[in-house]
Amino acid sequence: MDIQEHSYYASFGYHVTNFFAPSSRFGTLDDLKSLIDKAYELGILVLMDIVHSHASNNLLDGLNMFDGTDGHYFHTGSRGHHSVWDSRLFNYGSWEVLRYLLSNARWWLEEYKFDGYRFDGVTSMMYIHHGLQVLYTTEFGDSPIS
Repeated sequence: MDIQEHSYYASFGYHVTNFFAPSSRFGTLDDLKSLIDKAYELGILVLMDIVHSHASNNLLDGLNMFDGTDGHYFHTGSRGHHSVWDSRLFNYGSWEVLRYLLSNARWWLEEYKFDGYRFDGVTSMMYIHHGLQVLYTTEFGDSPIS
């Protein structure tokens, strides 16, 4: 379930602009809670599609340049920008960033009772090369991921 507020622009994905707000595109806060409760009544588990791999590059909304600097939440310089997604990349080496993202994950579990997450962009979180132009060998053969 993709519910975080985000903007679509020049991307094949989505760029989160507010990590602690469900998008109003899908109704009110109570509507979302009601939807999740109804799913539980029907025996359906509800996973949230959470984006902790990157964030919106916009300057007017979201976290980019939040405190007026390039590196408050993100890596500075080119390491802080995803060249294909045109988004900012979190600096997981910062305790403040880790606390922010972990508190975000906990908040969604406590406030909306999601069962778990599907993390978007995991390859970008794990590798400095972000999985771009890299050949991965799988059970099905070689597969370039970009």
